[in-house]
Amino acid sequence: MGPPMREEKHSLRAAALAQRSLLSRSESLARSRLIQARALQFPPYLLRRSVALYNPIQNEVETTEILDHALVTGKNVFFPRFGPEDSLELIKIGSANEFSPGRFGILEPTGEGRLAGRDREELVVFMPGVAFDLRGNRLGRGKGWYDRLIKNELGEATLVALGYDFQIVDEVPSEEWDQRIHYVITERSIVDCRSMPVQSSQVS
Repeated sequence: MGPPMREEKHSLRAAALAQRSLLSRSESLARSRLIQARALQFPPYLLRRSVALYNPIQNEVETTEILDHALVTGKNVFFPRFGPEDSLELIKIGSANEFSPGRFGILEPTGEGRLAGRDREELVVFMPGVAFDLRGNRLGRGKGWYDRLIKNELGEATLVALGYDFQIVDEVPSEEWDQRIHYVITERSIVDCRSMPVQSSQVS
């Protein structure tokens, strides 16, 4: 990644994180409820047997209501856990109590059931992010955790980012290893990124 691209991503990430940090706890929760309500009416979620969620930090969109619904309706539920060499793996949980603090203070699943087989093919993945554009480019924390997970494990999954409306920007700089998402759900809309023409600032 060349210096201009690195600086552009860094500037966008810093601005987006600063804006998100300005949300009060009550406002973050209120917006999260609206976003989760949309997610719970989202056909790909309702039709799939398996769902991957995340435990939020630093004002990321909450996922508790989706988790409760998924468990009650008998879906197979997975959460990310850090594995060797900064990799992410998806671990199955059976209740909201199967977590312990992991790296970076993020709650991680304590079980050993890994994503495999049919669950890969019938999986919808809800993920956080720092900024998104309408073409499905996603800016994360800069470590590439989700990009590697998507590339290596989630080829058949439906990829859905949960974010606040202000996190959608005109363009997220992208490179050849960045993985695009299929949808973004905000408190105001569900964006189908697959319907948008792909144009990006990819570099080799």
